[in-house]
Amino acid sequence: MSKTQRITMAQALVRHLAALRVEMADGSLQPYVAGVFSIFGHGNVAGLGEALAAERQTLPTWRAHNEQGMANAAVAYAKAQFRQRILAVTTSIGPGATNLVTSAALAHVNRLPVLLLPGDIFASRAPDPVLQQLEDFHHGDLSVNDCLRPVTRYFDRIMRPEQLLVALPRAIQTMVDPATCGPVCLALPQDVQSQAFDCPAHFLHPETLRFRRMPPDGDELAHAIHLLRSAQRPLLVAGGGLLYSQAWEALRAFAETYGMPVAETQAGKGSLPWAHPLNVGAIGVTGSPAANTLAREADLVFAIGTRLQDFTTGSNSLWGPVPMLSLNVQGFDARKRGCSALVADARTGLEQLHAALGRWQAAPTWTARARDLAAHWAARVTELTTTPLPGELPCDAEVIAAVQDSAPDSAANDMVVCAAGTLPAELHKLWRTSTPGGYHVEYGYSTMGYEIAGGLGAKLARPDKEVIVMVGDGSYMMMNSEIATSVLLGRKLLVVVLDNRGYACIHRLQRASGSPRFNNMLDDCVAEGGTASAIDFAAHARSMGAEAVHVQNIDALRQALLAARAASGTQVIVIDTSAERSTADGGCWWEVAIPEVSACAEVNDARARYERAKRSQKL
Repeated sequence: MSKTQRITMAQALVRHLAALRVEMADGSLQPYVAGVFSIFGHGNVAGLGEALAAERQTLPTWRAHNEQGMANAAVAYAKAQFRQRILAVTTSIGPGATNLVTSAALAHVNRLPVLLLPGDIFASRAPDPVLQQLEDFHHGDLSVNDCLRPVTRYFDRIMRPEQLLVALPRAIQTMVDPATCGPVCLALPQDVQSQAFDCPAHFLHPETLRFRRMPPDGDELAHAIHLLRSAQRPLLVAGGGLLYSQAWEALRAFAETYGMPVAETQAGKGSLPWAHPLNVGAIGVTGSPAANTLAREADLVFAIGTRLQDFTTGSNSLWGPVPMLSLNVQGFDARKRGCSALVADARTGLEQLHAALGRWQAAPTWTARARDLAAHWAARVTELTTTPLPGELPCDAEVIAAVQDSAPDSAANDMVVCAAGTLPAELHKLWRTSTPGGYHVEYGYSTMGYEIAGGLGAKLARPDKEVIVMVGDGSYMMMNSEIATSVLLGRKLLVVVLDNRGYACIHRLQRASGSPRFNNMLDDCVAEGGTASAIDFAAHARSMGAEAVHVQNIDALRQALLAARAASGTQVIVIDTSAERSTADGGCWWEVAIPEVSACAEVNDARARYERAKRSQKL
């Protein structure tokens, strides 16, 4: 008979997580769950809180200031760890739990693991309705945690303590399987958290986790080889799956051997060093002229580890009716847009293709053209980031250049974090990184408010990095409280706030769609009797414990950056920037539906342009 120990469900959960180890890519063993972010409430403080306190030496618990913020930080941690390690997040019932929904969707879209542990209503229902309980008139077993079902990869509600023995390993397996990786949720009724049961000893000493590298199917591999050998002008599109597979060396060897240019998605940027002669830069709506030109001329598109979302494909208009090969660990993604699928781990798939392709190469003229376009774009990036542009306020490109140039070692130790607005477009084109993971931009869900919390998660994952958060004033206003958490935890962030006084990215899209200025820029939103906005972001950041300064120009920004890099605590630098100017080079069409009927002539003109553009869209 196996030995058991009488403990509560919450104690069993925490002790299992504290004992769980994962074998890393270098062969070392590390805790799989590096820590727990928690905001306690009546739904989790007595049960889970007691268990976390008892294990705080082996499983750290950190207090945050916002449930969505701490969950965003946990997602960023997993991204910065290439999905090999995670953080858990626990909240009380009610608003604490529903604040997790956006973060769960963010993790789901980006295929990133996070363990969500919200408290839940009483399984016994004896005290119903409890504080913060949602009462549904038709479903007695429903709680707000059911909102998390569609945005998690695995969801379970633990109604009896012994159910944990089945549910927790399933949740963990979901996160460590590359094909199903994403957020998981175990909803924890507050009475069940505190109930004791006879927990088997083996549950408290779990086996070491190891990541599976899925090999390709033989027939799919043979067809992929045939497609590549038939191509003269192949273009490789590098997605985030290359980084999660840690396949950057395999990618470099493959590109160099076969003379194949590499374009990068937002998630895949950094898979190949920016200065590599076959790196043609960003692709798609926020792409470089080099990558997008080659995409239109290619006779085969070889996509690796990418979801092929509309920003990558130009809403399915960027490349012509050419064969597409997709290497992806998830068959759902591999078969999108009529791709020939090669379902496998990115590194394993590339290595097997490399071993089988023999003496084949891309056409020498194609490789030479790719190198020329890449070199021309690299020179143009230098020009764009070193030549001041006319205008009263600096543009994003000038700020990016100042941040990049302030690094003492050519930004090799920098990790830039961003998420939404104009900045991801500018960074995708202009940020130069030679380090996998040095570019950390959440553009799968494009979550405003991710940036500062995401920077904190990235810093927890990579304490050796200079984590630079670049954020617009709109995103800063949506979520900034984890500045205080970074101070509380002693994790330095360098936050650069670009204040263009509104939602400038959507303002420009609104104007390009033919609509008048409306409800985006702060000066356009002053109601009758209201007062124009004049937010002092530096003073606000100082109130949360950061050192902060507002600078007047790029020269002052450069000086402030040098001082910020030398400092030990969280730094915030604010600069006023242009709401109108952005990098015109590159890009491609993106489908934003324009009204078919309007009283506005500008909207009708935009609709005509929209209809012409849709003719190049492939269904």
